[in-house]
Amino acid sequence: MPMVIPEVSAYTGPKNARKLSLDPLAERYKLIGTHFWPRFHLHHYVTGARVWIPDPEQVWRFAELTKDYKDNVVAVIYEDAQGIQRTEEFKVKSDEDLPPLRNPDILLGENDLTSLSYLHEPAVLYNLQVRFCNHNAIYTYCGIVLVAINPYDELPIYGPDTISAYRGHNMGDLDPHIFAVAEEAFTQMERENKDQSIIVSGESGAGKTVSAKYAMRYFASVGGAADSETHVEKKILASNPIMEAIGNAKTTRNDNSSRFGKYIELDFTQNYSILGANMRTYLLEKSRVVFQAPDERNYHIFYQLCAVASEEKLKHLRLGAPETFHYLNQGLQAVPRVTPRKKRKGHQDNFHYLNQGFSPHIDGVDDGADFHETCQAFNLLGIHEKSQDQIYRILAGILHLGNVTVEESGTDSSSISKGDEALQIASDLFGVDVDDLRKWLCHRKIVSGREVFNKPMTVTEATFSRDALSKHIYAKLFDWIVSEINKCFAAKTRPYRFIGVLDIYGFETFEINSFEQFCINYANEKLQQQFNQHVFKLEQEEYVKEQIEWEFINFYDNQPCIDLIESKLGILDLLDEECRMPKGSDQSWVEKLYDKCKKWDHFSKPRLSNTSFVIAHFADKVGYECAGFLEKNRDTVSEECVNILKSSQYPLVRALFTEKAKGAQTKVKVMPAGPAKSKDMRKSVGSQFRESLSLLMTTLNSTTPHYVRCIKPNDDKMAFTFDPTRAIQQLRACGVLETVRISAAGYPSRWTYNEFLCRYRVLCNSRDIQRNDVRVTCQKIISNMISDEDKFKFGRTKIFFRAGQVAYMEKLRADRLCACGVMIQKNVRMFIVRKRYRTMRSAALTIQRYSRGMVARRRVHHMRQTAAAIKIQACMRGWLKRVRYQRLKYTVIRLQSRARGTWARQRFEHMRRVRACIVIQKHIRKYLAVKHFRMAVRGFITLQGLVRCFLARRMLKKLKIEAKSIEHQKKLNKGLENKIISLQQKLTEMKHENNNIKAYKEEITTLKSQVVEMKALENQLKGSTNRVTELEALVTKLTGEVEFERGEKMDILTQKEQAEKDNRELVERLNTENARLTEELNEAQKEEVMRQGEELLRRKFEAEKQQIIMESSEEKAAYQRLLAEYNRLEQKNDILEEQLAKVKGGSHKRSASNVSNSGASDTPTELVRDDIMDLNSMMGDEDVGYGSVRSRMSENSDSSRNLENIEWESPQKIPNADIKIQVPEKVEDITLILQLQNKVRELEKERRTMARRVDQLETSSSPLDDSQHAQELIRLQELEMENAKLKDDLNRLRKSIADSEPQNNQVQEFMKQFEALQDELERRREECIQLRTVLANRSHDIRSLTENSYGKDVDIVNEDGELAVAYQTQKQVNRQLEEELKTEKMRHKETESEYKSELERLRRDNERQQKLLSQNLSKGGGSHPEALLQSEIMRLTSENLNLQGQVDSLTEQLKKYKRTLKAYAKKLKETSGSGSKRSSAQGSPHGTDPSDLLDVTNNETDVMPVIRKKEREYMGMFEYDRSDEMQIIRVLIYELKPRVAVTFLPGLPAYILFMCIRHTDHINDDEKVRSLLNNIVNGVKRVIKKRHEDLDSTVLWLSNTLRLLHNLKQYSGDKAFQAENTVKQNEQSLKNFDLSEYRQVLSDIAVWIYNGVIKLMEEKVQPLIVPSILEHEAIAGLSGNKPGGMRGRAGSVARELESPVEPQKALDLLLKEMTQFYRTLAMFGTDPELITQVFRQIFYFICAGSLNNLLLRKDMCHWSKGMQIRYNLSHLEQWTRDMRLHESGVTDTLAPIIQAAQLLQARKTDDDVHSICDMCDKLSVSQIIKILNLYTPADEFEERVPISFIHKIQTKLQERAEGEQAQATLLMNTKFAFPVRFPFNPSSIHLEDIELPDSLNLSMLKKV
Repeated sequence: MPMVIPEVSAYTGPKNARKLSLDPLAERYKLIGTHFWPRFHLHHYVTGARVWIPDPEQVWRFAELTKDYKDNVVAVIYEDAQGIQRTEEFKVKSDEDLPPLRNPDILLGENDLTSLSYLHEPAVLYNLQVRFCNHNAIYTYCGIVLVAINPYDELPIYGPDTISAYRGHNMGDLDPHIFAVAEEAFTQMERENKDQSIIVSGESGAGKTVSAKYAMRYFASVGGAADSETHVEKKILASNPIMEAIGNAKTTRNDNSSRFGKYIELDFTQNYSILGANMRTYLLEKSRVVFQAPDERNYHIFYQLCAVASEEKLKHLRLGAPETFHYLNQGLQAVPRVTPRKKRKGHQDNFHYLNQGFSPHIDGVDDGADFHETCQAFNLLGIHEKSQDQIYRILAGILHLGNVTVEESGTDSSSISKGDEALQIASDLFGVDVDDLRKWLCHRKIVSGREVFNKPMTVTEATFSRDALSKHIYAKLFDWIVSEINKCFAAKTRPYRFIGVLDIYGFETFEINSFEQFCINYANEKLQQQFNQHVFKLEQEEYVKEQIEWEFINFYDNQPCIDLIESKLGILDLLDEECRMPKGSDQSWVEKLYDKCKKWDHFSKPRLSNTSFVIAHFADKVGYECAGFLEKNRDTVSEECVNILKSSQYPLVRALFTEKAKGAQTKVKVMPAGPAKSKDMRKSVGSQFRESLSLLMTTLNSTTPHYVRCIKPNDDKMAFTFDPTRAIQQLRACGVLETVRISAAGYPSRWTYNEFLCRYRVLCNSRDIQRNDVRVTCQKIISNMISDEDKFKFGRTKIFFRAGQVAYMEKLRADRLCACGVMIQKNVRMFIVRKRYRTMRSAALTIQRYSRGMVARRRVHHMRQTAAAIKIQACMRGWLKRVRYQRLKYTVIRLQSRARGTWARQRFEHMRRVRACIVIQKHIRKYLAVKHFRMAVRGFITLQGLVRCFLARRMLKKLKIEAKSIEHQKKLNKGLENKIISLQQKLTEMKHENNNIKAYKEEITTLKSQVVEMKALENQLKGSTNRVTELEALVTKLTGEVEFERGEKMDILTQKEQAEKDNRELVERLNTENARLTEELNEAQKEEVMRQGEELLRRKFEAEKQQIIMESSEEKAAYQRLLAEYNRLEQKNDILEEQLAKVKGGSHKRSASNVSNSGASDTPTELVRDDIMDLNSMMGDEDVGYGSVRSRMSENSDSSRNLENIEWESPQKIPNADIKIQVPEKVEDITLILQLQNKVRELEKERRTMARRVDQLETSSSPLDDSQHAQELIRLQELEMENAKLKDDLNRLRKSIADSEPQNNQVQEFMKQFEALQDELERRREECIQLRTVLANRSHDIRSLTENSYGKDVDIVNEDGELAVAYQTQKQVNRQLEEELKTEKMRHKETESEYKSELERLRRDNERQQKLLSQNLSKGGGSHPEALLQSEIMRLTSENLNLQGQVDSLTEQLKKYKRTLKAYAKKLKETSGSGSKRSSAQGSPHGTDPSDLLDVTNNETDVMPVIRKKEREYMGMFEYDRSDEMQIIRVLIYELKPRVAVTFLPGLPAYILFMCIRHTDHINDDEKVRSLLNNIVNGVKRVIKKRHEDLDSTVLWLSNTLRLLHNLKQYSGDKAFQAENTVKQNEQSLKNFDLSEYRQVLSDIAVWIYNGVIKLMEEKVQPLIVPSILEHEAIAGLSGNKPGGMRGRAGSVARELESPVEPQKALDLLLKEMTQFYRTLAMFGTDPELITQVFRQIFYFICAGSLNNLLLRKDMCHWSKGMQIRYNLSHLEQWTRDMRLHESGVTDTLAPIIQAAQLLQARKTDDDVHSICDMCDKLSVSQIIKILNLYTPADEFEERVPISFIHKIQTKLQERAEGEQAQATLLMNTKFAFPVRFPFNPSSIHLEDIELPDSLNLSMLKKV
């Protein structure tokens, strides 16, 4: 049954959403121009065609035609919302009303909407929905517009890695992103030298502010200021929190909605670095200050102030919770309350400015934290604290002003109560008079001629005046803050170019629209007009550029609507005219509009309203209510109130109203008080907005605009939830569909000729292909497919197609591929069936043959079985008969035997029973006889008992008669009378005592009454005079008790000391005996233990070494980054110095030849020396390239150790080792004591620093001139004075400690011994210094004497050997001094052990005293003794801590002296010249000599050093004169060219320099070796800085620096570096100098050069990564490029340059560059381990660059491209195998990109989830999900990745990512660098064999 298409208007949408048009089809075709395509594509409407039909819920629903279209009847089948399939038919009026066709599935989710074949509204909407919901892609291109959908979720796509990925790429190269738009603008500014602007628009909540923020972040990142001190980009980003605080608020659509428009201009210099910025604001929503709708908030700054109101610095603002202010929490009432409110603090119903929206809080927002962020932004922008406080005062004053209650005092008057607290607080905060403010808030001044009247205002008028004043103050403050921010942004010089970012409100329509919506929509009309013109212009320019003919588009022009608003007698003109009328009103103004504007088509009057009007905007028709238009346009405020504020005592308040704000965008009109006013003050808000908008449009028209349209996907703020109805409204309103319409009207699909041929060559025959002319081939292909020439055009470089043609060609291509597939399937199936038939026939014949043979064999077998069966039957029957007979016989015999046995058993049983009866009778008879006897005995006994009872009763009667006699009674009563008498006496005594007790009770009662009276009297006396006397007496008594207890304690301590002394003596004797026995046992077991533990120690050493290397890797990386930063800053400093020298002009320029040694102090030696003192002994076997952080940590920990960290006791000397000092928990003065102790430590640390500097100055060997020498001497004297002063302070502190404990003999003895030890150490130190001075003077005098006597030839001095004799004598003296030092050291150790034992004894005494004190405390019952003892405990604790602090400082001083003594002992030992001779095998660790790596064949034998036959024994060193030092440096470093150095022995300059260093060590010349090393370091640094862009030079000096470093290690004398040395090489080790510090300096320089080499290589490789890895195709056209739109690759408007490298040649070029790198490194003799590290870093850079680019390019994510990438990576792997680098793990860094390629090729079904997760272990979770989301089939035959599969992968990966922190990253860090290690590589070349080439001209060197 035919049906009519349902109207879309049936859907009403959300409550506050605008209604769709009543004629959706007409509006849609009008918007997007779909009338172009239906009449050309009628042949597409056949059975199975997919179309879109309107739907009331989803706007458009997918359907499929069930039969061909004819007779205007369309039959479709579709699924409704419940999933039920429905079939319907409906008629259309014409062909133009046919439903739109759906694009092929291959085009779903495209990056650019213009690349869709069918361009219409449903296609755009569905493509955005697929990208947003299925791929989580929030950005999409639509021609030149970037559509950004708010995800309402945090996405990891805005980090620095993403910025780096988009830098330098065209806008269509990578996936759509806000950074791509920013890069496009920045690039156009660079290339076209033209200003740019980015226009960000959208409705509230769509994400405009965030998009603008990220765009500015991109500019701040890529255009960072050259002057690091200004940090303009940081200030620009810091302004965002301020502007959000004062200009953003919560609305029903957005929690952080911008309530003003802003245009930020980022100014750039000629070098395109940020110079400054400027901000312009538009139409601040001032009405929000005084009123908010339900579920909305005021500006954020008010709530931030309330959140921190309890802080001390803001208490004077007298703020509270947000609910306590009416301006922040208003209700639904239209008119403010006029009745007094009951004050209940903290309740939202009692206040005004903060209690209107019923939504004072936002979920997930911490207003307090945001306030502190705002304060930090103020500080960063230079707004000082005083100004900030005044800002907060003004804001708080506005809130309190809103709480002012206006009361009705009469019919037409109002007043404010004098007790109104809010008015008083507001006046105080504004700094104005409260009475004046109270008066003019309720009155106004009227000027009539020369008379002035004060007229009272009604309550409504007064309330309006109060709110107007609040809005005016806030607007002024807003403008002032913006001006201050602009001052901070202002550039000192004139900017060269700028990029503007416009963040402005989008089209708005609500149920009730007022003046604000009118201005916003007016601004959007202007912007839409500019957008239409720009889009049309670009479209026209593209066609003109390609030289094609086409019809010009008549696009929609909204100029009539703009004229309606801003022309003469337009809406704004009539509004201003009505505002000037004395009695103008909103009703009269709207009536004028009905009369004057009825001629405009875009203006209309509603039928049912006389107070509103309708304007037909470009997006929709909007109805405006006229109420409030005039007041908002006037924006008046009382002039008297303004004058009051002008007289404020605060400067900022006065400045807001006295100064004319230049450039302020928000101005208000002051209510006139006199006849004369300036013209500017008469401007209305509408006029001001029109002027500012005109200025903005002028600015935008002078720039190149870029558009970002923000879309709000839903009204519920749900993450990745898409509401089609809300989205389509915004798409129609923001101009996206207008871009689609213009594109659809022309030729939206565009292909280059090569891309078209690669995609559609399958549609032509081989004879039609002309390889020399691609264009002709494409024309032949198109002519065979499309007959209508209007559907395509051939341009100069591209082919242009109408809408729908690409889909048609894709269908033809799919049909051709399908036909080819059918043909292949047909032949394959024929082959399979034929092969199967032949196999079956052969099998059948074979089966038949075998079956017939089997039947015959079975028949013969049956016959044989029959004959055998007869024979078997005969035998069987006979056997059965025999068996039956035998069984019968056996049965009879068994029965007979059983019967006979039974009879015998019965007879035996009878006999046994008879015998049993006889035995029973015998026993019964015996029992009866015994029973009779027992009864007789029992009778006899009973009879005897009865007789005896009779006799006893008779005796009892007799005794009773005797008892009754008198004599017996007397005898009994005699004792009883005595007892009665004694009881009577006791009774008398008790009565007497009772009487006494009664008297005592009466006396006690009397005394109690007296005691009560005395207590009352005593209380009175205590309160007057006697209280102090009694307390003093009590304190004296308690003090005496404490002293007595202290004496007892001392006695106990004395006894304990004696016992401990005896115990120690016994323990010492036992320990001595034990030590002797232990030593004997150790000697006996030593060999066995060493033999067993050697292997274990070796394994432990290796494990510890690996552990240390692993732990230090992070430290290496950190140090190298710091070193790189230091070198970068140093290089920058040199450049600045050179520029400064050029500017000054005429100054002396130092060259390499006149560099003096005065710059030695500027070398990194001093820098390293401050941070790195000692290398860790564990790192001695190799050089890790930097100072060990472990060493510094250990040294710092040693220098900061206190008594608790030192092991003072030993198990042999301390019996009770678990004694600990218990410090009371409640010690009130412990903080002061610790502070004093820390102060002493700081002083000691400062003293050590000074001493170290003095030592450095003393050991410095650089020659200084007289002035410098005098300056250093004065500085040394000052340091010595400071050191003496510190020593005096320490002595005084030590003396005060000793004086504080005069009774403690142990402390006094300890101090005396320590002083004696310190004096002895000082004396020894002075002796060592004197000895060293004598030696130096003697050496200098001898050398001076020989030079004066013999000149430079001093060899003849030792002709007769007198120097050897003197040398031996000196050695003996040195040995003697060494022995004395050893003796002194032993004595010092003994003294130290005594001090340790003494300290432990004091510690035990302290613990014992604490125990006694705790016992006394537990025994005491009063509070006063407890307080006294507590104070005593605190005093003792403080003394103990002081002693500990002193001992700490003294211990540090002892350590310092010990180090000094060790250093002097080492010096003396070195001067003795004794050295050990050690031999070991010599050879390269890799089996090859570095010279084998040379790849030079031309003239090699002519210039290589010649190894001559030794005529005499050389020592392996070069002698040179001090004056020739700079000449040597110049020849070997400055003037040495790489092409010359390559002809020498690898590392020859390093060998020569080291041999010179050996000579300085041989002659023991400190100054000479220091000067030489400093000049070497400075020379290498200068050469690298000068030639840092030359790879050969950097590699040359990287190799030579490392060779010099290895030589310093190899010949240092350390056993760790001598394992592979020969005996001769060990003899040539350095004797006099320890150059470990210079080794560290050279290592740092090597790291710096290494980083430079890596940087050079990365710069050369970077442009080759993407073309060679991703774009290179071994088989051209295999991947099959998909259709592209306006934003296809290399389609950027800014630059359409071809790639610098062709993809087909890029892979070869990359491999060639890598080979050249390898040859360069090997040619200069770089260590193989270092070569491995270099290429490991380069391969990681290649992997990171290619993977990051792949993650941002959807066109690369398909199966065929994965295969190409894997093929390209295999070339790199083969290259590593060819270069023998594969075993070192270099290719492991390519694992992420390899796994990404495998992921593209892998099957993607539910069964493959586990395998894919296991395969991609090097990819993060976000990277895997991103690749799966980007995966797009290149052909329709390939299936898409199901969404359910992606969810399963994500669930599985989340389980893996729970324990992995790195799984959250998306892009790889291209700046990551592996830690650099320089393994020790000794040389096998003998120094004595090295000769100087003649080409070096080093004749001043003499081989020794």
